[in-house]
Amino acid sequence: MTWYALQHKPAQGDRALTHLQNQDIACFYPKITVEKIKTGKRTKRLEPLFPGYVFVNLEQTDPMWSKLRSTRGVLRIVSFANTPAAISDDVIQHIRDSLDSVAEQGGIKPGQAVQLNEGPFEGINAIFQAYDGEARAIVLINFMQKQQMVKVPVSALKT
Repeated sequence: MTWYALQHKPAQGDRALTHLQNQDIACFYPKITVEKIKTGKRTKRLEPLFPGYVFVNLEQTDPMWSKLRSTRGVLRIVSFANTPAAISDDVIQHIRDSLDSVAEQGGIKPGQAVQLNEGPFEGINAIFQAYDGEARAIVLINFMQKQQMVKVPVSALKT
């Protein structure tokens, strides 16, 4: 069997996945936890690694091909010259193996250089130390020829 990509309708990836799985089609919809800063607060969300796409594993002779386009949430089969674009098993396996390392890369890490972009220390380079609650961070700045530990809003940090 070979892997193929399906494009799903906007914001309907989970719906497409559910309906494909209900038809006993082997699917792969990789998601990672992403940390974002919204209105000065850190939030974690589960987001698709490839927004807009679901991978399916089918034989070219499988009768399920005719049902794919009419599956709820599915927009189209990714194809070139009216031939579905095959994806190597090695590529899918590499994505599966790499999901954990991709998820670990989110967020600001201790020791990472940042710049303060608001407040009294605007424009000063700093070194991130740790988060202090949901909305604040502790950073080290060079001030008066000495490293000073300062608490600043997370929204003031720029990587």
